[in-house]
Amino acid sequence: MYLLGEQPAYADRLINRLQGIPAQLLDGLAPSGDPIEIGSTSDIAAQLPEQQVFLVQRGLLHARVDERPLFYLREGDLLGLRQGIELPTCHYCSDEPITVIPYTRRAVFEHIHADEQRQELFTQYLIGHTALLSDALARLKQPEIRPTTGFQYFAEGEELIRQGDEADNVFIIIEGHAEAIVDGQKVGDVQRDEIFGAMAVFTQEKRSASVIASTACTVMVIPKDQFLGLMQNNPRIAHSLIESMARRIDLLNKEVTQLRLPMTA
Repeated sequence: MYLLGEQPAYADRLINRLQGIPAQLLDGLAPSGDPIEIGSTSDIAAQLPEQQVFLVQRGLLHARVDERPLFYLREGDLLGLRQGIELPTCHYCSDEPITVIPYTRRAVFEHIHADEQRQELFTQYLIGHTALLSDALARLKQPEIRPTTGFQYFAEGEELIRQGDEADNVFIIIEGHAEAIVDGQKVGDVQRDEIFGAMAVFTQEKRSASVIASTACTVMVIPKDQFLGLMQNNPRIAHSLIESMARRIDLLNKEVTQLRLPMTA
């Protein structure tokens, strides 16, 4: 996928990283049929079977959001993931022949769910594209709307989130590194591509920790309602995120136990 018009450098870097994910997600999964070839069309969805996900093998698809051209899908992109997600209406058209490889939608999700690494990649892929499109729409419609989803920048030492604040957003670091701080004590690291801030969104409580940039950071911001909607419409992604959070909590518990042992002795 790539966006129309000029976009910030961070968007280009993120698009390039996301572009390689579909092949990794589908690796080892057999297509549900032969490649489908379609001539120029004003609405490709009307010519494709339902309950399928398609890998674009050849050609260029123009995507129109709210009847305005916004981005392209190209070779290596996935088509058909938007089903059931409450995003602006999107139509795909093409001025040239298109070839797509079909995969059964259910088989794709089962294949992704069967492997922890694929789960993590799929989470990054969905959230990355959602943030890119929302950021592009915000810039497209300015000054009609104020962007709520997009990217923020933090210098070394700046707070990304503050302990005790309301949980209005979920975050993912695109570039950089940060540290989690509770009551002035470091309790963990936040690495690139890691989702953070979701716990307080799920529990509807205030932030239990501060997150401070240990290097300059570019951070993707996803509003709470949009993030919860994504989880609701993609329960397997929610399951993957919960597993990741559970592992993180287990690791923290072990660290706390190790710290208490010398005190007990």
